[in-house]
Amino acid sequence: MFDHRLRPLVDRPLHGLARSLPLTANQVTIGGFATGLLAVPAIATGWFSLALITIGLNRLADGLDGALARRDGPTDFGAYLDIVLDFLFYSAVPFAFVLYNPANGPYAAFLIFSFIATGTTFLAFSALAAHRGLTTELRGKKSIYYLGGLTEGFETIVALCLMCIAPAYFWLISSIFGIMCWITAATRIAVAREQFS
Repeated sequence: MFDHRLRPLVDRPLHGLARSLPLTANQVTIGGFATGLLAVPAIATGWFSLALITIGLNRLADGLDGALARRDGPTDFGAYLDIVLDFLFYSAVPFAFVLYNPANGPYAAFLIFSFIATGTTFLAFSALAAHRGLTTELRGKKSIYYLGGLTEGFETIVALCLMCIAPAYFWLISSIFGIMCWITAATRIAVAREQFS
């Protein structure tokens, strides 16, 4: 919901950092994913401050890899890797909360189910948009069509961080965010019906 508004604020420092880094976009994508996965054992063992740091570093890498791709020239595999590892990381965090407390299981399952709804409606729209030659740069220059919604990157980061700040309320945060994901999925289906009918 806020990604396109925040984009101008984060692009300039990320592009400045990208100019001085001797790394490729794919290296940063993979490194950021590996760093983000460290949140799983951190959460599972109750080290929520460490989990917050790894989540923050993962999200920094997610922004930086795009700046590096624009510096060196984007590739289709880079775009593919970026979106796949993002969705895997997003699902890893609720899974970690089940390891921390098995009573979180139903709420984590609901949230991952909701991530499937947002992910499939996003990716299916992108595939058909590419087939029809539709493009947008509302959320920056991307390799695939980014269809917005109530829950985008910024909102997901906030939800994951809130879970680590208030782990006792994981059930509430995941329930609310899961419902927001379903609203996003429903609005994307409505946009797809209008575009593709």
